[in-house]
Amino acid sequence: MWSKKARKGTLLFNNIFSIVPAIMMGVSEVAGSFEIIIVARFVVGICAGLSSNVVPMYLGEIAPKNYRGAIGIVTELFITIGILVAQVFGLRSILGNKEGWPIMLGLTGIPAVIELLLLPFFPESPRYMLIQKGDEKNARKGLQRLRGWEDVDEELCEMRVEDQSERAEGQLSVLNLYTFRSLRWQLLSVIVMNMGQQLSGVNAIYYYADSIYSSAGVAEDHIQYVTVGTGAVNVFMAMVAVLIVEKSGRRLLLLIGFGICCGACVFMTVVLYFQTKLDWMPYVSIVCVIVYIIGHAIGPGPIPALVTTEMFRQSSRPPAFMVAGTVHWISNFTVGLVFPFLEKGLGAYSFIIFACICLFTFIYIWVVIPETKNKTFLEISKLFAQRNKVEIMAEDSEIKETGGEISKSEIKSTFL
Repeated sequence: MWSKKARKGTLLFNNIFSIVPAIMMGVSEVAGSFEIIIVARFVVGICAGLSSNVVPMYLGEIAPKNYRGAIGIVTELFITIGILVAQVFGLRSILGNKEGWPIMLGLTGIPAVIELLLLPFFPESPRYMLIQKGDEKNARKGLQRLRGWEDVDEELCEMRVEDQSERAEGQLSVLNLYTFRSLRWQLLSVIVMNMGQQLSGVNAIYYYADSIYSSAGVAEDHIQYVTVGTGAVNVFMAMVAVLIVEKSGRRLLLLIGFGICCGACVFMTVVLYFQTKLDWMPYVSIVCVIVYIIGHAIGPGPIPALVTTEMFRQSSRPPAFMVAGTVHWISNFTVGLVFPFLEKGLGAYSFIIFACICLFTFIYIWVVIPETKNKTFLEISKLFAQRNKVEIMAEDSEIKETGGEISKSEIKSTFL
């Protein structure tokens, strides 16, 4: 869809899968049918799946390379803001009650309506227009609108170099994405990072949070306010990530984030083991929850989608996001399905499994993932070329700013 309808067209079309189910859920009580809610939630899942892939891809393609990190993880920032808003509206004193829940579910369509009204005023991805559609005129116009100045020849030149360097690949699909040696380590990295993101225990932490707060002596009616507080911490750390990602880099934030999550899971295991033996231990468990949220919000939460955008060039990026999205949601579903049984069988020791996953992901990132900040997509592909045992050669100086044809001898892409 995102190759035929383009990035912006896909996002506009995707609003249907948010607005329609919001209306369905809003009228479900009047209709007296819980089946409507089930169908609506299924449709909303389609919206979430498309948005979580297309939005970071669109933002990554329209952003200048020196701000691509900050703009790319704005997606995660607004996800955390959305979660916090939902937690606030979900308070029993607001809409989290018998009378208010249909209104709360119906309000989920408002962001889609706002996007439907405003997104048409934004340009299509210039990189998509030039490389995949060959429309340099509209690519130039879109780039000039986005940058705010007329001289965009340097960026267009870089796009032409990328276009010529990947001609050997052609338009890739998910199935033949696995056959290209030049993409082998990028694809494996995307799978590891997205599995690490979801299997690191973030959903388990939230699953356990209410019982942790309760055991710490927080009154049942007040647990909802503590939950809102953790949501606020999540938003704050996502904002910090946006502010520092261009200085610290992606790799460092991933390492710090997974390191903190690993440590928090280990401490959580110890704390839960001694929780009934030491009176003050439940309060330490609350600290562990907050520390884990801080670690996840600064690295494992926002960075994988950004790095997925950066590690792939134009033709391979859409199928790469399909793989990333599939791994992301299957892993998310697996944790939600398995963790209650895991917790019942292993108790506090279940978090050791998550600690091991965080540690494995940490080691993988340390060994394999290069720093990608302030680099073009082609430069990042070259960083992986040696590990993939391929040669990717492209010289900027060979590209004419008029956009003329380039011979195969001027730009060579060799797949061994």
